[in-house]
Amino acid sequence: MDTKIKNYLHIAISISVLMAALSLWVFVRSYSQSIEPSSFRSFSVTAEGEAVAVPDIAAFSFSVITQGDKNLGLLQKENTEKVNQAISFIKSNRVDAKDIKTASYNLEPRYQYFSCPRIGGPCPPPEIVGYTVTQTVSVKVRDFSKIGDILAGVVGEGANSVSSLSFTVDDPTELENQARTEAIQKGKDKALVIARAGGFGIGRLLSIDEGGGYYPKTYYAAAPMAERGGGDVVAPTIEPGSQEIKVNVVLRYEIR
Repeated sequence: MDTKIKNYLHIAISISVLMAALSLWVFVRSYSQSIEPSSFRSFSVTAEGEAVAVPDIAAFSFSVITQGDKNLGLLQKENTEKVNQAISFIKSNRVDAKDIKTASYNLEPRYQYFSCPRIGGPCPPPEIVGYTVTQTVSVKVRDFSKIGDILAGVVGEGANSVSSLSFTVDDPTELENQARTEAIQKGKDKALVIARAGGFGIGRLLSIDEGGGYYPKTYYAAAPMAERGGGDVVAPTIEPGSQEIKVNVVLRYEIR
């Protein structure tokens, strides 16, 4: 009787040890997968989504460059008056003050250099004969019907350089989401094709990595306005065109 009990006890202990070992193996396997799921049984696909946007902001900058003698006060006054006239003109065309920003203000000396003989007395150092004041203002225009008139008008008000006309989307978030959705769907479709061709099944989606983002194509005026010249200023015809917003994704799937 004692022998039977010992045998039963031995069998029970053996079964318990096997169950414990099996439980431990399942736990270790699950824990390993939670740390790095299917690290040796996964594949990745890349895809790109795109959304086409119509720009809603035109941005440009203008400068007033004033040269004069050593009378800095008079030179700065002349420059500031012209800049203020141009800004007042822009505001009169219903451009909000928050869309007008002073980008830079530079005051630089102008030198006279002397020719020195190779043999003789010492050469005099360069002499300051005057100064150049340059003030640059950046502007955003939201009413596209006024862009051409504003570009021409600031020149008429004293700006002697207009540049960097470009078109942007003020808030690209919604368009980025559209491009992102398209990219993920393309990635899913691509993963199915690869799985069929490779003869395996697709498991869980393990990760999504995003690259790219807002990559607008910039469009410029057909006839860029440069240094101010004589005669009447003609307003250029401005076409904003369109822009592309692209998002790239990498989808990583478990192989089954």
